[in-house]
Amino acid sequence: MVDAARAGRLGDRIAQIVAQMLETRIKDPRLGFVTVTEARLTGDLREATVFYTVYGSPEQQADTAAALASATGVIRSEVGRQTGLRHTPSLTFVADAVPDNVKHIEELVDRARLADEGLAKVREGAVPAGDADPYRHPATDDEDE
Repeated sequence: MVDAARAGRLGDRIAQIVAQMLETRIKDPRLGFVTVTEARLTGDLREATVFYTVYGSPEQQADTAAALASATGVIRSEVGRQTGLRHTPSLTFVADAVPDNVKHIEELVDRARLADEGLAKVREGAVPAGDADPYRHPATDDEDE
């Protein structure tokens, strides 16, 4: 097992290498607008999972996934050359779910905001049921006389 800090630093370096490769050397026309968000390595540094996002239609996302799958060998060899590891980790590309999660959370927040606004409208003319001040107060000398 390797130190987790070293695996994290190596993951960051692999993410940089992959992003640079996608920008400069991979010329596949199926490759869409890709952003590499993170790379994570296993504890033994044998496997790396590269997370990415693609903006576009589902067809463009599928084309980008196919382009990444076909370019995995070239990218892996460059990762091995630049990192100098004894064993170059195998690369797996996974579409990052963060944008979908963000969109879902924003929808939930908007729904909650609308519900709060509706509740505020209902409360505008409301008065408390019963006394305006329902709490007991200690008797003062003025009240006893």
